[in-house]
Amino acid sequence: SEHPFQDLIEILKSEKNEDKKFFSPQKLNDPRYESLPFSIRVLLEAAIRKCDGFYVKKEDVLNILNWKQQQNNAEVPFSPARILLQDFTGIPALVDFAAMRDAVMRLGGDPYQVNPLCPTDLIVDHSLQIDFSKCAIQNAPNPGGGEKQGSAAKSSPAKSQPRSSQCGGQGGCKGSCNEEPSTKTPGRAAVQIENSPVLCPFHLQPVSEPETALKSQDAEFNRNKERLQFFKWCSKVFKNVTVIPPETGVVHQVNLEYLSHIVCDNGGFLYPDSVVGTDSHTTMINGLGILGWGVGGIESEAVMLGQPVSLTLPQVVGCKLVGSISTLATSIDIVLGITKHLRQAGIAGKFVEFFGPGVSQLSAGDRTTIANMCPEYSATVSFFPVDDVTLKHLKQTNFDEEKLDIIEAYLKAVKLFRRYQNPSEDPEYSQVIEINLSSIIPHVSGPKRPQDRVAVTDTKKDFQKCLKEKVSGAWFVLYLYIMPFMHKGTEYKLAHGSVVVAAVISCTNNCNPSVMLAAGLLAKKAVEAGLGVQPYIRTSLSPGSGMVTHYISASGVLPYLSQLGFEVIGYGCETCVGNTAPLPEAVVDAIKQGDLVACGVLSGNRNFEGRLCDCVRANYLASPPLVVAYAIAGTVSIDFETEPLGVNSEGRAVYLRDIWPTRDELQQAEEQKVIPSMFKQLKDRIEKENKRWNSLEAPESVLFPWDPKSTYIRCPSFFHKLTKEPVCPQSIENAHVLLFLGDVVTTDHISPAGSIARVSAAAKYLISKRLTPREFNSYGARRGNDAVMTRGTFASIKLYNRFIGKTAPKTVHIPSGQTLDVYEAADRYQREGIQLIILAGKQYGSGNSRDWAAKGPYLLGVKAVIAESFEKMHKNHLVGIGIAPLQFLAGENADTLGLSGKEKYTLTIPEDLSPRHELTVKTSTGKTFKVLALFENEMDIAFFKHGGILKYVARNIL
Repeated sequence: SEHPFQDLIEILKSEKNEDKKFFSPQKLNDPRYESLPFSIRVLLEAAIRKCDGFYVKKEDVLNILNWKQQQNNAEVPFSPARILLQDFTGIPALVDFAAMRDAVMRLGGDPYQVNPLCPTDLIVDHSLQIDFSKCAIQNAPNPGGGEKQGSAAKSSPAKSQPRSSQCGGQGGCKGSCNEEPSTKTPGRAAVQIENSPVLCPFHLQPVSEPETALKSQDAEFNRNKERLQFFKWCSKVFKNVTVIPPETGVVHQVNLEYLSHIVCDNGGFLYPDSVVGTDSHTTMINGLGILGWGVGGIESEAVMLGQPVSLTLPQVVGCKLVGSISTLATSIDIVLGITKHLRQAGIAGKFVEFFGPGVSQLSAGDRTTIANMCPEYSATVSFFPVDDVTLKHLKQTNFDEEKLDIIEAYLKAVKLFRRYQNPSEDPEYSQVIEINLSSIIPHVSGPKRPQDRVAVTDTKKDFQKCLKEKVSGAWFVLYLYIMPFMHKGTEYKLAHGSVVVAAVISCTNNCNPSVMLAAGLLAKKAVEAGLGVQPYIRTSLSPGSGMVTHYISASGVLPYLSQLGFEVIGYGCETCVGNTAPLPEAVVDAIKQGDLVACGVLSGNRNFEGRLCDCVRANYLASPPLVVAYAIAGTVSIDFETEPLGVNSEGRAVYLRDIWPTRDELQQAEEQKVIPSMFKQLKDRIEKENKRWNSLEAPESVLFPWDPKSTYIRCPSFFHKLTKEPVCPQSIENAHVLLFLGDVVTTDHISPAGSIARVSAAAKYLISKRLTPREFNSYGARRGNDAVMTRGTFASIKLYNRFIGKTAPKTVHIPSGQTLDVYEAADRYQREGIQLIILAGKQYGSGNSRDWAAKGPYLLGVKAVIAESFEKMHKNHLVGIGIAPLQFLAGENADTLGLSGKEKYTLTIPEDLSPRHELTVKTSTGKTFKVLALFENEMDIAFFKHGGILKYVARNIL
């Protein structure tokens, strides 16, 4: 039949490419469209495109268009362009599709037709465990030396080796990657630059793969071989399924760098990219102008089956960014400053959308980091509409000019392209929060505690104040000495505030690679300006990760950091935990003789007095570029605005403002040098270089060959009694109560999670399969085995069952009076042919969304849950799986009705069941009471009559 909005289809003309089609909401000729927030426009386009009269109705489209009046009121559907799964949540969904193929084949249908209806990307990134690890050896006099097996550590002269050879040096890298020490600083290895993402942490020599990573990855493949073979089968036989193998990257990184489309093109039809993912930090993608957020496993599976996500039309908070970013402010300062403002604004459950002239100053990396922090301020999304900055970023990634032309033309045609400097494009918002970026100023923390924040502009004044006041009884200075000392034949001077330790560390709040790149660019400009760092200052560089190493290596700044003394010493916790190499004796003597308050500056997270070194009493936490700046200055008692960092050989004073990298310089280095190579390597890693995955054997049959011996992958029983035609809703007759629960029973109480207890029903099952407790693994790893998951349902030790009178994963089998595990009781009831219900109080199913919180009770044989109230999302899950959510009438509950839970319950379900139908429940004791069937619409009733969405979709295919 003709699409209800057929008349909104337009043609996108192109001189270079073939013409494309798209739905144009502007053709509604409704002035309200251009006043809608951009995120709501994405919801509207999806509703128009997916309008079918069943899942999405015309009324839904009109409600979204009328957002200003309907926000926080109307329930609307959202059909995302794609789904993002990680392996733990993805495996039960794909196991269900494999089982559906079996069922369709058994009933004479075509199993090839069983595929996810929505494109699905599954990233295998939650399986890796740290089976093997080793700590980087810190403070090695010669990082190329070290301890050999069976012998004491020996220092020996380092020998250089050809640049092309693989690193394997003992002490940090277990091999022979040894070089001559640098002439500047004894004990440091000379650095050779190699544009490679995998480098020896001690010497930056290229290596194939770190030994511990290889061992951990081998263990991952061996332990999860069954699951990985199943995933590979899925990638071969299912349409619309892409599996990103292990060892590739974290789900959000892969989503940003490889999977994002910005604008989707399905057979020449264009529409905005959007996504729901099974992780709360899916919001990171909002930074690229892609609408998306985190959902539970069962919602994502429902979307795979063709059902839209249901949400209350949200309020949208406009976050207006104005002002100019402070010269010394780093990306981390900006991200944390904006996050702090939003956390204080009380925006839980709302959409946040950024606008205003200040947005143009944020790079794509800044935007995705702010969006990634969305759960920290409890918003649903943090949306940055696409603008020129986004397009410039995409140009450096995996988007060609032809694709970019289509993206820009389409987004402009549907008014989804943003010009932040143009206030006439500003939409209407539920409320506006204004943040002046110039108010976000850089700080350091010190001199003694991480929480003592001081503006950089006030550091000198604050330090001198601390010298004259007694601070928490720590130090009290009356005399200001200047102490001369000799170091390697040259005289230097120390005073209060002199810097003797400077450590650039990519750690916790400074883990963003861009701030490390900023430190490198500052070092480059400092060297070019003729500045240096005094040789007695203990300098070090710990990149924190291979990605940070790649940033500073690919950008070409590493030699300049090295020239200032900041050479890579390893990966791990060093300076923060007191692993700084000893200071030169002459420095220590000068500090003690003058009773000096010497300083350490580091970009770490701990700066307690004496933490770095017992003779360094003042320590400041600072951003990586400020650490380099203070090291060059040689003191923290400096006003960067009025005092120079130093004087070069030509006698010219050089100020911090002269060498501080601008945001344009930083973004240019990222976009032109770092990001293109990073994206190319990720693409190659996914498509070419995964040897283990490529060599993994997997079946190619249309049906999955279930292994009856497998304890990881098992065909679930959802379709065992599937018929071609739905049967009339079965009335519940003489049902027993499996569990008699109180208020606030959460999905954590219901769903299997965590480790498998040795005395649990799931443990008994695994032992019967000849597994030892050591081999149990976790419920998360065994989510593809319904036998384990069903036995783990209601297995929480915190479950309070009124039949038992205490917290325990137990219940009473009413006919016999025996106390049993919940699964064992349910299994006995099913063998006896007795139907089951659950009685509960208020807020049944609250907490995080969990798919097995609905699937588990269904497989235990539960037909209905009667509660005082339900958490909305879990109620939808019960409907979707085929369990009736029934609510006591207002003012009634099990206690007011005098129910003991040991009665038998009968409930007649009429053939003409309608939304929010009142039903009558009769008990074996003669009591009757009314309940409200919480089916909200015809879709809910259709799912219930079919026995859940899985059977509904299977029958549609048949």
